[in-house]
Amino acid sequence: MAITAAMVKELRELTGAGMMDCKKALNETDGNMDAAVEFLQKNGQAKAMKKAGRIAAEGLCDVAVEGNKAAIVEVNSETDFVAKNEEFKSYVSAVAKQALNSNASDIDAFLAESWNEDSSMTVQEALTAKIAKIGENLTIRRFKQVSGDAVVSYVHGGGKIGVLVAAKNADDDAAKEALSNIAMQIAAMNPQYISEDDISSEEKVKIEDIVRQNALSDPFSLPKPILNDLFDKAKAGVWSDEDVAIFEEKKSNMNYLPNFLSNEAKAALVTLAQENKDSIFENKIFTNLLTGRINKQYKDICLLDQVYVKAEDGKQSVGKYLESVNKDLVITEMVRFETGEGLEKKEENFAEEVAKQMGQ
Repeated sequence: MAITAAMVKELRELTGAGMMDCKKALNETDGNMDAAVEFLQKNGQAKAMKKAGRIAAEGLCDVAVEGNKAAIVEVNSETDFVAKNEEFKSYVSAVAKQALNSNASDIDAFLAESWNEDSSMTVQEALTAKIAKIGENLTIRRFKQVSGDAVVSYVHGGGKIGVLVAAKNADDDAAKEALSNIAMQIAAMNPQYISEDDISSEEKVKIEDIVRQNALSDPFSLPKPILNDLFDKAKAGVWSDEDVAIFEEKKSNMNYLPNFLSNEAKAALVTLAQENKDSIFENKIFTNLLTGRINKQYKDICLLDQVYVKAEDGKQSVGKYLESVNKDLVITEMVRFETGEGLEKKEENFAEEVAKQMGQ
């Protein structure tokens, strides 16, 4: 059967595949349009399987909001070039809308759902078709829904970071404006929890242990009485005569002392701190130091304890800022996605890639 330009055009409009792929599909199926569509789908699946092992750590985050409900997604591509492509952006937007109306509890269930834009295929099948068309491995990495009396979203850096915030008792414009400010705070400062109350007891133990061990790894940050005790132990046969002499000469200025001691001497202090950790941990002075450092850690990772980035005095916390807007305003959920967060990124060498393609 003779394949006409009109047939190629029709198949291209049905599938979105390239012109040469459509022509090949029609030739392979003797002009049967339904069979050609199936041929392209199978061919797309084969291409997608070949690309599946390739690292996709670029991409975009996007959000969809409808009333008091919102969803956020992260869709990855192999290159930033594709992430900036309008077709890819449009696809990510469609995935966000899919997530907004999804009943899935995990990514596998999400991929098995019917695709909102074409119920004849699943989300996975639509993804496979998009991989075949764009020519890179793509992955829908994660999604999250939130709801509340009010929901606001913020997308930063053209989609590199996406944020959702849900709250209750936020029924006026001032409260909603405050939530928008907080969404930008979350994008910039990346808090892990809304408040200290959200940190599990197990996680608190981990944080305390990390702070403890960090203190031992930097003896010069320990309280002076504890540090002086370590100095006495180091001078009693642990340090070399040269380091002891340097210590005696420079000890009047403790701020510069670490710069003069040898690396071996500093390493010996760390070892002594580890060997004496039980007595150090029981020391009340160290306990007070530990409490202060843990509280500082909480201020870094808990949203309400962070310094509000727009605070005029440079001190006001996010919690105090929200109280000043509406004392009944309560943030119930927050989500922050950053594209490629935690993923290994492929290191590109453009010159090597060009040379490889040219057979050099």
